[in-house]
Amino acid sequence: MGRNNAKNIKTHNDKLHKEQSKEKAKKNARAEKLKEITKKFNESKA
Repeated sequence: MGRNNAKNIKTHNDKLHKEQSKEKAKKNARAEKLKEITKKFNESKA
């Protein structure tokens, strides 16, 4: 039996997509924090 069977491919893709979604969530969280910081900075400047 080959290693590239459907079950192994699915498992691999699931792990891959889980990692990608984690990275995406981190990126979004950083963007949100940056927006908050920028907002506070602009308010304090005004």
